[in-house]
Amino acid sequence: MTIAPERLRSRTRQWPFVGPPIYEGSRIPSPVPTILRVDESLRESGDVMQINFGPNHPSTHGVLRLIVDLNGENVEGIEAVIGYLHTGFEKTMEQKTWWKGVTYSPRIDYVGYQSNELVYVLAVEKLLSMETPEKSVWMRMLLAELNRIHSHLVFLGTSALELGAISMFWYCFRERDMILDLFEMVTGQRMHTRYFQVGGLAEDIPEGFYPECRKFVEWMPQALSDYLALLDRNQIWIERTRGVGLLSADDAIALSQSGPNLRASGVDWDLRRDQPYLAYDQVDFNVPVYAEGDVYARYRVRVDEMRESTRIVDQCLRRLERMQGQPWITDDRKVVLPPREELHTSMESLIHHFKLVTEGFRVPEGEVYVTIESPRGEQGCYLVSQGDSKPWRVHFRAPSFAALEATATCVKHSLVADLIAIVGSLDAVMGDVDR
Repeated sequence: MTIAPERLRSRTRQWPFVGPPIYEGSRIPSPVPTILRVDESLRESGDVMQINFGPNHPSTHGVLRLIVDLNGENVEGIEAVIGYLHTGFEKTMEQKTWWKGVTYSPRIDYVGYQSNELVYVLAVEKLLSMETPEKSVWMRMLLAELNRIHSHLVFLGTSALELGAISMFWYCFRERDMILDLFEMVTGQRMHTRYFQVGGLAEDIPEGFYPECRKFVEWMPQALSDYLALLDRNQIWIERTRGVGLLSADDAIALSQSGPNLRASGVDWDLRRDQPYLAYDQVDFNVPVYAEGDVYARYRVRVDEMRESTRIVDQCLRRLERMQGQPWITDDRKVVLPPREELHTSMESLIHHFKLVTEGFRVPEGEVYVTIESPRGEQGCYLVSQGDSKPWRVHFRAPSFAALEATATCVKHSLVADLIAIVGSLDAVMGDVDR
């Protein structure tokens, strides 16, 4: 793997950089922040070649089309074209009952599916003014953090693979498979679990889950140390990531960035700590922040977050192990399905179960917006109810969509070889974008 000599000269400073900001002023393109346009004089010279990156999954982390203008190896213009994975989930959910909408929400972000499921359920519960049992709160938090690790492992494995670090892909997916085994043990599904239910959890935590989850908690810290040993001592990885894809704090804020992309630009903001939900105000964890705003910083933030998420899972486990026998879902029969054992002995329970599944429950009139810290940043769910069994309006605030807005700023003054590293570091999921 070769590195352009002219770029090496710009990366001679030791990382982390100390001194002035990563660049002066703003690099956000004008007049359209999401499109980097070629200078007309350069285009008239005839040296600019326009090519397509995508829409194919291996090169663009999903079905994303990048129209790139190249002058030799230099990226002079870029435009991200979306819509190749449009599913219409939000409009579909408006035609389904509140109960059935839980199934659709995790498919919006098919890597951080538990987060989408969680934010939707929290929004419905807020409209209902419903409190959920403590056991369900802590289990939701545990699974949400496992899903955060899962998402970051997919990011790290695929991003490293694209830069030639093939072994990292297998190591990351080894740990990812351990998490999927835990999901399957709890829910019966490895992805799109539908385990978070309005009012709590769909089922109680199965026997044997705690020991298996404890094995993962004890294993993961050493795995993370191995990742750092493989990459942080690799000169090719360092040269391909440090000083590449710069995004300043001011530009990150102006472009509505959140999550790891925002914290990698030096902005210390995390909804779990700053606007706590579930029981995040009762656990101890750090929020990794790096000021360099490059591909390397975005990678390190996510690796450090995996370590912190492992700590949160450990604390959730300790708390849940003391909750044996406690309820996992509320006892509001207007919203919650009757216990399965009652269906064999009670005609009223059978009828109630049938009506909830087919007709759904009614939600009081009102509107609500709920946000959580998903693996990709601020995940929001906006719901409007007219008092019916179906939502009048469903809309998700997709962090991946906002991440793509930073593409043109990050690739400015970059080489075509750096393009995939930059796009991968923003960690956009196209289902989340097109939804």
